[in-house]
Amino acid sequence: MGNESNHDILWAPWRMAYIKSEKKDELPPVQVAPGGDPTCFICQAVADSPEHDLERLVVGRGETTLAILNRFPYNNGHLLVTPKRHISSLEALTVEERLELANEITYWVGRIGSKMNAEGFNVGLNLGRVAGAGLPGHLHWHIVPRWNGDANFMTTVCSAKSIPQALEAAWETLKRD
Repeated sequence: MGNESNHDILWAPWRMAYIKSEKKDELPPVQVAPGGDPTCFICQAVADSPEHDLERLVVGRGETTLAILNRFPYNNGHLLVTPKRHISSLEALTVEERLELANEITYWVGRIGSKMNAEGFNVGLNLGRVAGAGLPGHLHWHIVPRWNGDANFMTTVCSAKSIPQALEAAWETLKRD
C-alpha cells in the first residue's frame, strides 16, 4: 500500500527514544565523582572512560569541562558545553571553570564552523526548569549551528524538521583530534 497523502516520509528512528523517553543503547552506569548525580547523563559521561566517548557522544574533554553532542538535537551538530562538576548555577562556577567554558565555547563554534560550514550559531543556556532547562541540575551551554534556510518550509507546512546527519557521523566529524 502506497503513501496516500502526497507527503514525503522522513526516517528519523533515533527520535522514538525521545518521544517514548527511552534510553538508547544505554551503557552500564559508572561511579560518578563526589557531588555528582548518578542519574545525570553528563555526570555519567564525565566519569566514564574515554573509550566510551562515541556511545556517550562526548566530542571533547577539557580539564574542567566536557563537550557532548545533544542526543535530541535542534540542528545537525548541536553541542552541549558543560562544567564537569554537577552544579546548577553560574555563581557556583570557579574562575577556572568560567575561563575554560568561554574558551571551549569559542573553540567549538570555530570547529563546527570549519568542519560543518555553519553560517551562524545560537549559543545559550537555560537556567532552571521554568526557563526550559531539560537538565536543570547540571549547567550546560547549547551551541546550535545554523545555515541559511535550515528552518525550511517543513516547519511551517507540517511542523516537522529534517536533521540530515546521524549522531555518530556528527561525532566523527567533530571529535577533538
